[in-house]
Amino acid sequence: MEEAIKAALESDKLIEDTYKFAGAAGFAHTDLVGVCKSLESSGFIATSTLTTSRWELTKDGEAAASSGSPEAVVFGLVPAEGGMLSDELAISGGAVVKVGLAKAIERKWLQVVKEAPSAEEAAAAAAAPAAEGGDKKKKKEDVKKRVLRCVASIEDVVKAQLLQVKSTGALGDAELEALKKRKLVSLVTIKSFKVTPGESFSQFGQKAASDITHEMLVQGTWDKTVFKPVNIAAGGLVPAGGALHPLLKVRTMFREIFLEMGFEEMETNKFVESSFWNFDALFQPQQHPARDAHDTFFIKTPAATLTIPEDYMARVKATHENGGAELSDEYNSHSVGWQYDWSEEEARKNLLRTHTTAVSSRTLYKIAEAVKAGGEFQPQKYFSIDRVFRNEALDATHLAEFHQVEGFVIDRNLSLGNLMGTIADFYKRLGPEFNDLKFKPTYNPYTEPSMEFYSYHPGLGKWVEVGNSGIFRPEMLRPMGFPEDVSVIAWGMSLERPTMIKYGYKNIRDLFGHKIDLNMVRAHPVVRWT
Repeated sequence: MEEAIKAALESDKLIEDTYKFAGAAGFAHTDLVGVCKSLESSGFIATSTLTTSRWELTKDGEAAASSGSPEAVVFGLVPAEGGMLSDELAISGGAVVKVGLAKAIERKWLQVVKEAPSAEEAAAAAAAPAAEGGDKKKKKEDVKKRVLRCVASIEDVVKAQLLQVKSTGALGDAELEALKKRKLVSLVTIKSFKVTPGESFSQFGQKAASDITHEMLVQGTWDKTVFKPVNIAAGGLVPAGGALHPLLKVRTMFREIFLEMGFEEMETNKFVESSFWNFDALFQPQQHPARDAHDTFFIKTPAATLTIPEDYMARVKATHENGGAELSDEYNSHSVGWQYDWSEEEARKNLLRTHTTAVSSRTLYKIAEAVKAGGEFQPQKYFSIDRVFRNEALDATHLAEFHQVEGFVIDRNLSLGNLMGTIADFYKRLGPEFNDLKFKPTYNPYTEPSMEFYSYHPGLGKWVEVGNSGIFRPEMLRPMGFPEDVSVIAWGMSLERPTMIKYGYKNIRDLFGHKIDLNMVRAHPVVRWT
């Protein structure tokens, strides 16, 4: 094809129409167009688009042009003398009979006449009701139809018209419309090209190089090499990404605020936690509703943990049952406990942690053990940000998997005022959206007193709970070995809800989970915190 194109351009300086050129040369037009596009990309030829319309035969039209029109085929099946029954004609002619017979009758080439049954057939039909049970109703006689010729010969005008369309495409408008109505021809739009020599036609067939190479420079062949043109105006690839996900930005912001306030980050690498650290160490009773499978995801395999400090577990057991009355004064909480029989089996059950307070309980136990080993007690601040899991119904502000931000301060004689001041300081650093907080008393099994705190969500038009807080109870701290004057103020909050308030999200599922739109992150504007 390339040689044919080159020869045509060298002799005639152009190819008027690739469709006609392909037909004359015996090429498939689609293949020829592909070769032209390849040559044009190298600059050997130039093309301009042509759009033409022509009548072409359909599949049925091709069959009629080859074997004759349906009416002519049916006419040929009918014998000149005596004709044939319509049922026999349908069997011998097949699908073409339905259309062909109607057209042949319309052109008055054939006719259909009714044929009465013979005397033997009539007698057999009359006897049939009696043999079947004595039905005396008169049965209509079967009427047969016979197809007969009306003319001795015909001229197949339709076939001649189709052959003319196929060869020249020239035919009267009325004839073409009639053929189109019979779905024998269709008007097809053909896209072809006019071809002329390109800027690099003199190097026709030489493969263009993309880059100059070391060998070209050494051998001196670079000045005779054809290079692909460089489009310096072409745009580059669109860079992927945009801003960070809003949750990641607020998480980073939280972390920076905690570090500015002197907090140290806790290790949060345990998604699977035991009920002991998640509930029992926090003085949460074993019959508490939060331990029900409707609220917590329990692990099937492994179902129980094997590693719990035995001496500490014994002190927690005593504290749950009676406040640790039989323990030494160092560990006695001086309360009555929950007054029930504590179960070690229940405490060893594994689960997906329901809050990062389980991390706080582990951290506090390590601090207490370090002090008992001879270390000096020092005030400390810790925080964590990680995922937690709760078996909750999903709605606009709740998910079964979300992030919790946890912080606590341990020191001597801390009060509720210290807690409120720390929380207010944290949220003022977070942004003006949280300058106005509301605190409300609440109940927690492991803090007393306890407070919820709320922030106004302008998108939802209401105050939304953003966290919970309190002072850890002696029943939690005394079994670890902390003195009576040591207090721990703590608070926990969701990462998603402050992000929803800051970015105006009304539905948490648009922010986190499997339904979020990742294009939101890619198209997000660049944000700079000030």
